[in-house]
Amino acid sequence: MSTVFDFSAAGIDGKPVDLSAYRGKVLLIVNTASKCGFTPQYKGLQKLFEQYRERGFEVLGFPCDQFGHQEPGTEAEINSFCELNFGVSFPLFAKIEVNGKDAHPLFAHLKAEAPGLLGSEGIKWNFTKFLVDREGRVVSRYAPATSPEAIAKDVEVLL
Repeated sequence: MSTVFDFSAAGIDGKPVDLSAYRGKVLLIVNTASKCGFTPQYKGLQKLFEQYRERGFEVLGFPCDQFGHQEPGTEAEINSFCELNFGVSFPLFAKIEVNGKDAHPLFAHLKAEAPGLLGSEGIKWNFTKFLVDREGRVVSRYAPATSPEAIAKDVEVLL
């Protein structure tokens, strides 16, 4: 059975990142966008990352432009926007697709392991979040409207 650690993705700098590098850590994997009503969640994600990183927690941000063209920038623009506006220091990755035939294999796995409402696998909008345990198993899926602060108690349980 595959886990999140069996996948790789391009970092925001275009270099390949093997997710096995995060083995043993609790992960919150999020599809993000810079021009979305939920974009201010970057602040909460950064706060969660800072609060728990020393205990083995990482936030992994995956920019996606599939929802309302809300992530139109280049990787360099996205990275700069996140750093300047929200102080993001957690890992960001290159833009990906999360739905459809070109969905990144990691997100195909996440969706299969933690379906949404009524068993639907498709991601409905930016800032859908997946909580992953230290063994790389998907534990929970959270809707875009769920704030990072509301996830803190679930992160604590896994740490």
